[in-house]
Amino acid sequence: MTEPNQTRFNQEAANWDSNPSVVLATELAVESYLPFCSASFDILDLGCGTGLLSLLLAPHVRSITAVDSASGMIDVLTAKLSSSGSHQNVKNVLAVCALLQDPDDARLQIDPLTKATLGSETRARTFDLVVSHLVLHHIPDLAAVFKTIYGLLKPGGKVAVTDFEDFGPEARKFHPESKMDGVERHGIKREVIQEIIEEAGFESVTVETAFELPKRVESEPGKGDIESGPTKVFPFLICSGTKP
Repeated sequence: MTEPNQTRFNQEAANWDSNPSVVLATELAVESYLPFCSASFDILDLGCGTGLLSLLLAPHVRSITAVDSASGMIDVLTAKLSSSGSHQNVKNVLAVCALLQDPDDARLQIDPLTKATLGSETRARTFDLVVSHLVLHHIPDLAAVFKTIYGLLKPGGKVAVTDFEDFGPEARKFHPESKMDGVERHGIKREVIQEIIEEAGFESVTVETAFELPKRVESEPGKGDIESGPTKVFPFLICSGTKP
């Protein structure tokens, strides 16, 4: 899995949670993920950012390993979870700075709840569910990332990911022109992502509309008038599958 350019994410990490569109999209995504969750589940949040999704899902699962390759984002989440942080009482979330390419990555072997190292030389730690929100459009090689996710899951485990849909040229407006760095595609195409997930080995693959996000966009490409620009509605997909 090739690492997306992290410069912008490291620079924006401190103010990430103050973006109303980011917060609203995450809150809407949580409702889509809850049917996949169970109180006994250990889940991995791939591309967790500042932990907005992980912290909202934490009360509904046993543990969350929150992974991001942008050190600035992980620093913000780590601060939230610290003894003086805003989420100091959350004890079942572990922040990990890593670019996941190997399902057996040693950084994933720590149980967020007990802090014990669970993996062994013959059997790496695996998860009941892998989630990922607003990440796929930044990933150069989607086939590689779903093969990695497949290896992270227990037999019978599930993947569930959300991202905005590529519904045509207007989908480009999701990002202002000044923030195209690291954007690999303008949303996700239904047929393409379904084929990729199936080719990774998943069964019972579904790609459905999860929710719609109203978001202010530039009135003209490059104008930079997001705060006063028009509002456009972006459909989001939830893509899921089960490891046999």
